[in-house]
Amino acid sequence: MPHLSSLCAYFLMLLSPGMTNTITEDVEVLVLLPQNNSYLFSHARVAPAILYAQQRLRTDGGKFSGFHFNIHFEKSDCVNDALFLLVDRSCGQKPDLILGPVCEYEAAAVVRLASHWNIPVISAGALAAGFGNKNTEYSQLTRIAPSYVKMAETFTAMFEHFTWKSALLVYEDDKQERNCYFTLEGVFHLMADFNIKVYPFFPEDRLDTDDILQSIYDTEVVIMCMGADKIREIMLAAHRRRLTNGSYMFFNVELFNASSYGNGSWRRGDKYDSDARQAYASLNTVTLLRTVKPEFENFSMEMKKSTEETGLHDCRDCGSVNMFVEGFHDAMMLYSIALHEAMKSGYSKKNGTAITSRMWNRTFEGIAGQVSMDDNGDRNGDFSLMSMTNVEEGTYEVVANYFGVNGTFQMLPAFNTDHFTLKGRHKAHAETPEKSCGLGVSALTGVIVGAVLGTAMLIAFYFFRKNYRITIERRAHSEEGDTRKHRQLREDSIRSNFSAA
Repeated sequence: MPHLSSLCAYFLMLLSPGMTNTITEDVEVLVLLPQNNSYLFSHARVAPAILYAQQRLRTDGGKFSGFHFNIHFEKSDCVNDALFLLVDRSCGQKPDLILGPVCEYEAAAVVRLASHWNIPVISAGALAAGFGNKNTEYSQLTRIAPSYVKMAETFTAMFEHFTWKSALLVYEDDKQERNCYFTLEGVFHLMADFNIKVYPFFPEDRLDTDDILQSIYDTEVVIMCMGADKIREIMLAAHRRRLTNGSYMFFNVELFNASSYGNGSWRRGDKYDSDARQAYASLNTVTLLRTVKPEFENFSMEMKKSTEETGLHDCRDCGSVNMFVEGFHDAMMLYSIALHEAMKSGYSKKNGTAITSRMWNRTFEGIAGQVSMDDNGDRNGDFSLMSMTNVEEGTYEVVANYFGVNGTFQMLPAFNTDHFTLKGRHKAHAETPEKSCGLGVSALTGVIVGAVLGTAMLIAFYFFRKNYRITIERRAHSEEGDTRKHRQLREDSIRSNFSAA
């Protein structure tokens, strides 16, 4: 009997949650996603990924299998719905975790309130630079997708590698969700040490390609964010002006649909297709790096099947898993890791600060590969650079990758250095044959320079007082004009801390 009692006690210890890695807990999850399927992060696209992660956590028999996630999906309209839903729901029982929202202005309001209530928020959106300040009102936000500032690191790496000094940021600003504004705000925010100008335009305005191209002349690199049709219009205009001959670098940022650039995005079936193909040979695209592992293939098939079952049969982009779908799946995994660690350390699920801090500054395995979070709760981003490598076919491929975790820029075999070398910018002066009459170049140069300097000093002294005031006034006027657009984006950047929607 003593032996039997000892054996029973041993088995009880094995089965006890306190003595094993398994912790049992019910977790209330509020998910805020739009119903409108025009969004790449709509409920129909993202919900299957969250449920897929929930099923994995429950059935894999691991240390997270004791977590029972009660997931509540609510409508988010990218305006105010998410905030009102959070307030209404919290009058009863506050959620333990919030997933979303994605849109910047809506996320700002929700994250502020959640941080006040000490509720962890994980989003695959809220990518604007303003969310990087986690000290107070965004203290509970973890961004499971790389922010726009992380994307801008790719440009910084290229500018430093190729010694580019200046850029023009051309973007379409809808004044509502402002996706392109926030995208290039990240570049402006990170690259303050470079000479950066901005050129915003509005959807309702006629695209003035002549004015845009006039702004290009005194810069080296053009970085664009806008719809595909307007990209094509600008590139065609640049090609007609012979600005696509290598003397300028053209980029567009397309983080979510860049696969289309390998399928003839320049083609419209009109008389300009041939010119567009040649123009796009100078257009490079920055997008997210796609890395997959075997498990990801099964995940992709399940996501495709789910979207078809919800009626998205004509969805052109549903054949591949986008960043939002992948991100919200990984959000569930990251939260489970952090919650398990916090509870093992004696904290409850209601201690949002303890859980959030354990999601930051760590690396874990996501559905598509390794995910690295920095010490500010933002995912380190890996990005790809795509260029047209076959001008006859007009097809693109990845030519370089940027890895955010260690800041390295990797050139792939398809990378062509000449393609990224500005032409005609720094031409060396041709050597002049010696005509010094026996004095030697150095001696003759000294005599000439001395005479010229003496004369110049006399003339300069005479005109200095007369022209001093005019010079200063003109300089001040010129500087005011040059800095007006700089100031515009910087002031908008300050306003983008979401004081008002």
